[in-house]
Amino acid sequence: MMTEQQLRQQMVDLGRSLFERGYATGGAGNLSLRLPCGNVLATPTGSCMGRLAADRLSKVSIDGNPISGDKASKEVQFHLAMYRANPKHRAIVHLHCTYLTALSCQEGLDPTNVIKPFTPYYVMRIGKMPLVPYFTPGDKAIADKLAALAPVHRAMLLANHGPVCAGKDLEDAVNNMEELEETAKLLNLMKDQPIRYLSQQEVAELEARYG
Repeated sequence: MMTEQQLRQQMVDLGRSLFERGYATGGAGNLSLRLPCGNVLATPTGSCMGRLAADRLSKVSIDGNPISGDKASKEVQFHLAMYRANPKHRAIVHLHCTYLTALSCQEGLDPTNVIKPFTPYYVMRIGKMPLVPYFTPGDKAIADKLAALAPVHRAMLLANHGPVCAGKDLEDAVNNMEELEETAKLLNLMKDQPIRYLSQQEVAELEARYG
């Protein structure tokens, strides 16, 4: 098991990696993880993922009470709601990455699964990604909606906002997000071409093996 200091450094390193590869820009998005003690470590409000400092990361209780570090993002509340709703989620990544955010602004999305599966990796890592209706960032309704979905979903798309991905640890959550963004990118590249989607049987086989 990693120590708190190792987890802090991991958040700094992964945040910088996301920033340097264009998944995160400016002060948008946030990361969090469950510490071994049960508290939550999160990126501070307005912080740039490319310039995080391990000793300034926000530490809060599972109920949102500040413990140490800089002030946490207002969006940490929906991270906490997801952790309370599903203890298996040990880390959460929320980004405003290009292709998923563009997808979140489209009309006519399937609210039960925004991306109809066309690669096995989407099914293996994400399963299904429901759509959360638009709310003003920081609105408590976002936390309520995500908490209701967290017991059975690893990823959700906030309408006109961006994606939220959970994982068994921070590296897993980041990997889930990267696969999801790549899937949205592929979908955009193929928007004017016929797509061969996976059949229900093919999806069921993947879910049985990797779900």
